[in-house]
Amino acid sequence: MLRNVPLFDSLPEADVLALSRRAVRKTFPKNTILVHEGDNTDSLYAIETGKVKVFLSDEDGKEIILNTHGPGEYFGEIALIDEAPRSASVITLEDSKMYLITKRDFEDFLAKNPTTALRLIKGLTLRIRSLTENVKSLALMDVYGRVARTLLTLAEKRDDMLVIPRRLTQRDIASMVGASREMVSRILKDLTTGGYISIEKNAIIIREKLPAQW
Repeated sequence: MLRNVPLFDSLPEADVLALSRRAVRKTFPKNTILVHEGDNTDSLYAIETGKVKVFLSDEDGKEIILNTHGPGEYFGEIALIDEAPRSASVITLEDSKMYLITKRDFEDFLAKNPTTALRLIKGLTLRIRSLTENVKSLALMDVYGRVARTLLTLAEKRDDMLVIPRRLTQRDIASMVGASREMVSRILKDLTTGGYISIEKNAIIIREKLPAQW
């Protein structure tokens, strides 16, 4: 399974086997909090099956979704580098299986595999760029622009259409774009009425190029 994680896919077979022997495989049901913001845990999570949501929340329960990760992806790498508490919370969106690698084991592994250390740095750089784009959109785009950008970012190319391969609730999208659920509901309704998107049971399909303005 670790071979399917981009962070490790170019390693020699012996190195992947050595790392897998240090990893602990665990199963988590849907809606399990894996990491609490402020925790002092220090494990890397590599996802075999399932999906997780990375988010921030306040004392009133208001939530901002930072990212989602699925099979072959990983999270928790920042805690392997510094000594600070977890910077965000993570919850499973569906039943999930993962491999956990402790900070001590991973540091020993990186010392012997500098190429993986470089890949880890590049992965962190990509996530920083993504967060920068999110901050930019929050600061400079109106709500519609943020909703449209989020839909396009999450979509995958399938045949001649763009598909978001899971059903996002209006509350999910509102948490991603920093807006009210009511405003997001109005935007999605208008896009659906205009034939730009269709909301299916387990997916959102973008059928036409989204308009530049709402």
